[in-house]
Amino acid sequence: MTHVVTENCIKCKYTDCVDVCPVDCFREGPNFLVIDPDECIDCAVCIPECPANAIFAEEDTPADQLHFIKLNAELAMAKGWKSITKRKASLPDADDWNGKEGKLDLLER
Repeated sequence: MTHVVTENCIKCKYTDCVDVCPVDCFREGPNFLVIDPDECIDCAVCIPECPANAIFAEEDTPADQLHFIKLNAELAMAKGWKSITKRKASLPDADDWNGKEGKLDLLER
């Protein structure tokens, strides 16, 4: 199993989770992070570090977020989505977007 970054990360992109990942499985896009399922070791240390509560164990992913399992795998391999290994500032208006629903159309690839 792996962990999955879900919709609430879109337009927030907090990177607290990146700092604690022992295997550097996070990939960074313009306004979203994903977890590379081939790299994730299912340690769960990232879950409590996410200020947006956007990370779930695959088996605990809410039903309305299940499509993010496939999306994480797809984007982890996408050109331009590079490994991120150090915490950086979140997006400038991250706190305004945290908790908003219906952000999938705002995902920048």
